[in-house]
Amino acid sequence: MDTPWEAETEAGFLRRLGKSMRELGSTANTDGCPDIWEMENGDIAVVGRDVTASYAGRLPGDVTIRADERLVMIPRFLLQAAKPDIPDD
Repeated sequence: MDTPWEAETEAGFLRRLGKSMRELGSTANTDGCPDIWEMENGDIAVVGRDVTASYAGRLPGDVTIRADERLVMIPRFLLQAAKPDIPDD
Protein backbone atom coordinates (compact mmCIF):
# COMPACT_ATOMS: atom_id res chain seq x y z
CA MET A 1 0.00 0.00 0.00
CA ASP A 2 1.81 3.11 -1.25
CA THR A 3 -0.60 5.81 -0.10
CA PRO A 4 -2.58 6.08 3.12
CA TRP A 5 -6.15 4.87 3.00
CA GLU A 6 -8.89 7.48 2.89
CA ALA A 7 -12.61 6.87 3.04
CA GLU A 8 -14.26 7.21 -0.37
CA THR A 9 -17.47 8.89 0.75
CA GLU A 10 -19.01 8.76 -2.73
CA ALA A 11 -19.15 4.93 -2.67
CA GLY A 12 -22.65 3.52 -2.40
CA PHE A 13 -23.89 0.65 -0.25
CA LEU A 14 -23.58 -2.68 -2.07
CA ARG A 15 -24.80 -5.36 0.34
CA ARG A 16 -25.28 -6.17 3.99
CA LEU A 17 -22.73 -8.61 5.38
CA GLY A 18 -24.48 -11.20 7.48
CA LYS A 19 -27.94 -10.65 8.84
CA SER A 20 -29.71 -7.61 10.21
CA MET A 21 -30.24 -7.35 13.96
CA ARG A 22 -33.95 -7.93 13.28
CA GLU A 23 -33.15 -11.20 11.48
CA LEU A 24 -30.96 -12.20 14.43
CA GLY A 25 -33.79 -11.47 16.86
CA SER A 26 -31.77 -8.87 18.77
CA THR A 27 -33.54 -5.57 18.35
CA ALA A 28 -36.11 -3.55 20.21
CA ASN A 29 -37.56 -2.56 16.81
CA THR A 30 -36.33 1.00 17.22
CA ASP A 31 -34.07 3.12 15.06
CA GLY A 32 -30.34 2.63 15.31
CA CYS A 33 -29.23 -0.99 15.16
CA PRO A 34 -25.63 -2.11 14.61
CA ASP A 35 -24.94 -3.21 11.05
CA ILE A 36 -22.11 -4.21 8.67
CA TRP A 37 -22.12 -3.27 4.99
CA GLU A 38 -19.86 -3.81 1.99
CA MET A 39 -19.54 -0.67 -0.09
CA GLU A 40 -19.43 -0.55 -3.90
CA ASN A 41 -15.66 0.03 -3.77
CA GLY A 42 -15.08 -2.98 -1.47
CA ASP A 43 -14.63 -1.02 1.75
CA ILE A 44 -16.64 -1.99 4.81
CA ALA A 45 -19.01 0.34 6.68
CA VAL A 46 -19.87 -0.46 10.31
CA VAL A 47 -22.77 1.00 12.27
CA GLY A 48 -22.22 0.63 15.99
CA ARG A 49 -22.08 2.40 19.32
CA ASP A 50 -19.57 5.24 19.53
CA VAL A 51 -17.42 4.28 22.53
CA THR A 52 -14.51 6.59 21.72
CA ALA A 53 -14.79 8.72 24.85
CA SER A 54 -15.21 5.69 27.12
CA TYR A 55 -11.96 4.13 25.88
CA ALA A 56 -9.90 7.29 25.33
CA GLY A 57 -7.71 6.82 28.41
CA ARG A 58 -7.20 3.08 28.06
CA LEU A 59 -6.34 2.34 24.44
CA PRO A 60 -3.49 -0.08 23.72
CA GLY A 61 -0.21 1.75 23.11
CA ASP A 62 -0.26 1.18 19.36
CA VAL A 63 -3.87 2.35 18.85
CA THR A 64 -4.55 5.93 17.86
CA ILE A 65 -7.86 7.54 16.99
CA ARG A 66 -7.73 10.67 14.84
CA ALA A 67 -10.11 13.56 15.43
CA ASP A 68 -12.19 12.43 12.43
CA GLU A 69 -12.34 8.78 13.60
CA ARG A 70 -14.46 6.96 16.18
CA LEU A 71 -14.06 3.70 18.04
CA VAL A 72 -17.23 1.78 17.21
CA MET A 73 -18.40 -1.35 18.99
CA ILE A 74 -20.73 -4.00 17.58
CA PRO A 75 -21.95 -7.25 19.16
CA ARG A 76 -19.75 -10.30 18.63
CA PHE A 77 -22.68 -12.32 17.27
CA LEU A 78 -23.26 -9.71 14.53
CA LEU A 79 -19.71 -10.12 13.22
CA GLN A 80 -19.97 -13.91 13.53
CA ALA A 81 -23.16 -13.81 11.44
CA ALA A 82 -21.30 -11.82 8.77
CA LYS A 83 -18.31 -14.18 8.58
CA PRO A 84 -19.67 -16.31 5.69
CA ASP A 85 -20.12 -13.12 3.59
CA ILE A 86 -16.58 -11.80 4.18
CA PRO A 87 -14.19 -12.90 1.44
CA ASP A 88 -10.80 -14.39 2.32
CA ASP A 89 -8.95 -12.37 -0.31
